[in-house]
Amino acid sequence: MELSRRTFHALAGTAALGFALTGSGSPTSAHPARTAPTGPPPPVPSADGRPHEIGFDSYSLLVDGRRLVLWSGEMHPFRLPSPSLWRDVLEKMRAHGYNAVSVYVAWNHHSPAPGRYDFTGVRDLDLFLRTAAEAGLYVILRPGPYINAEVDAGGFPGWLTATEGRARTSDPTYLKYVDEWLTAVNAIVAKRLFTRGTGTVLLYQIENEYDAHVDEPSGRAYMSYLYEKVRADGIDVPLFHNDKGRNGHWTPGSFSTGGEKGRWLYGFDGYPEPDRAPSDWGLFGTGGAKGGATASPRTPGFVPEFGGGRFDPWGGAAFDGKGYAEARRTRDAAYERRFHLTNLANGITLHNVYMTFGGTSWGWLPAPAVYTSYDYGAAFDEARNATPKLAPMHQTGQLLRFVPDLAKLHRAKSVRATDERIKVYHLTNPDTGAHFYVLRNDSGEAVSVTLPDAGINVPVMVPARDAKLIAADLRLGKRTLVHATVQPMLSLTAGRQDIAVFAGRRGDLAQVVLECPDEPTPMRLDAEPAWSWNLNKLNITAPLGAGGLSRVRVEGDGVDTPMLVLFADDATSLRLWPYETPSGPLLVYGPALLRSATLRGSTVHLTGDTVGATGLEVWGPPGITHVTWNGRAVATRISASGSLLALRPLPGVTRPALPALDGWRRQTGNPESEPDFDDSDWTTADKETTFSTTPVPDGQPVLFADDYGFHYGDVWYRGEWSDENGIESVSLAYSTGTQGLLMAWLDGEPLGTHRMPVPDKERARQGTWTAKAAFALPEELRERFREARDGKRDRHVLSVLVRPMQHDMDGEALDTHKAARGLTAVTFEGGSPEVTWRVQGASTLDPVRGPMNNGGLHGEREGWHLPEYDDGDWKDTELPRAERRQGVTWYRTDFRLDVLPGVDASIGLVLDDDPGRAYRVQIFLNGWNMGQYINDVGPQHTFVLPNGILRTRGANTLALAVLSDGTTPSGPGEARLTLLGAAAGGVPVKPAGSVTPGGSRSRTAAPERR
Repeated sequence: MELSRRTFHALAGTAALGFALTGSGSPTSAHPARTAPTGPPPPVPSADGRPHEIGFDSYSLLVDGRRLVLWSGEMHPFRLPSPSLWRDVLEKMRAHGYNAVSVYVAWNHHSPAPGRYDFTGVRDLDLFLRTAAEAGLYVILRPGPYINAEVDAGGFPGWLTATEGRARTSDPTYLKYVDEWLTAVNAIVAKRLFTRGTGTVLLYQIENEYDAHVDEPSGRAYMSYLYEKVRADGIDVPLFHNDKGRNGHWTPGSFSTGGEKGRWLYGFDGYPEPDRAPSDWGLFGTGGAKGGATASPRTPGFVPEFGGGRFDPWGGAAFDGKGYAEARRTRDAAYERRFHLTNLANGITLHNVYMTFGGTSWGWLPAPAVYTSYDYGAAFDEARNATPKLAPMHQTGQLLRFVPDLAKLHRAKSVRATDERIKVYHLTNPDTGAHFYVLRNDSGEAVSVTLPDAGINVPVMVPARDAKLIAADLRLGKRTLVHATVQPMLSLTAGRQDIAVFAGRRGDLAQVVLECPDEPTPMRLDAEPAWSWNLNKLNITAPLGAGGLSRVRVEGDGVDTPMLVLFADDATSLRLWPYETPSGPLLVYGPALLRSATLRGSTVHLTGDTVGATGLEVWGPPGITHVTWNGRAVATRISASGSLLALRPLPGVTRPALPALDGWRRQTGNPESEPDFDDSDWTTADKETTFSTTPVPDGQPVLFADDYGFHYGDVWYRGEWSDENGIESVSLAYSTGTQGLLMAWLDGEPLGTHRMPVPDKERARQGTWTAKAAFALPEELRERFREARDGKRDRHVLSVLVRPMQHDMDGEALDTHKAARGLTAVTFEGGSPEVTWRVQGASTLDPVRGPMNNGGLHGEREGWHLPEYDDGDWKDTELPRAERRQGVTWYRTDFRLDVLPGVDASIGLVLDDDPGRAYRVQIFLNGWNMGQYINDVGPQHTFVLPNGILRTRGANTLALAVLSDGTTPSGPGEARLTLLGAAAGGVPVKPAGSVTPGGSRSRTAAPERR
């Protein structure tokens, strides 16, 4: 509830009388003696060419002897197949308070075959690491070899499914392939280590949530091998593993590290449900092996993955069909604040938020558990837009950067709130004497309390299912904060004044008390704040959000440096941007994003983004008199707060108009179902043995697609026989991932379609689904067979199309990624023909888009998805369609975009139709497989088209491969472009390459500036 001006001034006038703040008592400590004092954190990281030392103690990381609280966000370069946009996301993360990025490196993304490794184009790991360093972010590198990550086979390459050797153990065959992979990855990583000054790689993870063989020699030997291999490859930064939960697995000393000590960190993952109270996994916990950070008391608390959202399965069971919008609603800013502040109170100083930008599981990248979008309900959505849940990340990240006291905390004496619904965590810094209180409200109602045990007798409001961090006895510049009822966000010195920012929820009455032994001269620079001085304390109050940013300047209290106190609600805090320059820090207020600030002479050159028209205010080092924004001069004046204030608003973005999708062409695309189709160049399926975990049925050949080198996308089978004409039905056993599908034709006549069920919540994680599809021959076909018994016909062809929907993730290390995909057995009733089987999947590797872009549809093998393909002889058509047939139909259209230079427009494709229509669509944009839509399953209807693949200034080709079962009209229905976000600014975008049908690279357009 917002306060009226009358109510606010009444409270402000009396609030000071209630302040009788005292110290919080001496702390109690369970930590060993300090190894490094509290002080300024290390500078923003870069590839500065100087060697650096990385260590740690029980409190935090130590970088060159300085304490670092790691505030990291997860993103996956392979889920954003436009390298230009990696910079966009990384710059946004850095601006919003993150100081590190955590990245998986997916083996399957880089390796199309044994011994072949590709780190070019969208797979350019070195480019990503360089870009992260340029953005000022540390890197937590996680190359597996197993990564999970809701990607196909948990990141294992498709070819590994058909190899000998038990994965995720010390099996020598498996380790031979692991050695190849790590050698390729580490050759790149070793050049970008922060220890060498050639990059910012700070930490390195081996394996991922490995809990299957913890107490077995093969598991311990496997982890030891990985450790020693990584060290042998020159990786000298601290190593770690992420325990799957709080099990005390893989703590220091639990396996051999070749005699090396003090270079291994224990970490554990956590994905708490929003309807549960946060757990204490550290200082306030029960302790012991299952107590989280206390399992490793000599290393700092480390959460390599903490829930920044959640994935959603096919059918949307996790969020009742509402998709990632519901994930973001249930895991909103309050959720993130409540759980992260609990972790911080428990002494956890290495945080990584999974995910911070989820992105897109394009092509055949997604594991069976997820559909195309991997938005995750993250702080940045799939279209790269900042969301409101960024507020606690932004505020806490800036706090951890600018207030070093939080890097070294002891549990202090217990403090109780006046309402027992509020749980209070009390911590103190032993070096500075600062006190921090985390007030957590797990109830469904907002609660107002005081903390008389701490001498805080003014009300502090904690919203329902939320938390608040308040500080006391904290040094801010040259003054001391006695107490604040809202969270400090940052403290810096810009120019000739100290600046302190406090942030909270809209409608909060912020009260900040500063020590002032001499009477100050406060200046209220906005209408909302009020102040009073009493008992050598200056009390400043302001309602948050009533007028945007509220300012009070304090001077004349015996301190020679003025202080500017700024008050912001969540939305306003997301427009405050600190930035560190060689000449000192500056603070910018107004735009939607600040990307960079460069000082040259008396001018500060700013780059960033705006959405709507906005003001601009800059507090900077002394001598700054001029400002430019994205290369253009900005007229300013000096404000009463000492800032350079723009005389006119910065312009917002001109939202681009999007064309209608029309001019469609159509072509049927399943000639493999016809009996006379030439399959002579297909692979004969005649193997008798397999390394799959799926047994081969007696009397059957191996039909598993992986055994014949077809690992991604659709697979066709054709079985041929003669002289067996009494068949009445055929039974097709097959094995797929979630939402797998099978279609069959006999002698060109459709037998029908079988599909796996839509998973419910209990089966959403199931990685392998098996079924037996029984098809009785239709009467017309039986009549043909009867005629054939009279000698009129004796050759028969059974055509089967299987959509495997990818491999199990093998999360339990049981080799389940080797479970069969495709047909597993074929039996007949009424006859026992001797069948010769041929199989065909994806034909040739796309050297630009990689191994997971294409499957085995006829149109994919012929290049129908590529923009260079000539579809001039296809039939003209219109959408929506209502065709009823079993099989594949392709639709193509071209469209042009003319987004203005300097505009970052995020555009999506929307597909929609009557949900009763059973069909699915593969979406190809300029040859890139951007995902799969299942009309009657969902929940995804909007597909992000990343700039760089999408040509925002030029021609584009959209191809839709529609797979329909013939039971309903198949569509497609409505297909339209939609604007998902737009900003004036952005980063330069280089179009992704393309290939001609012959496999050579085609020319690409010059880089475009949005």
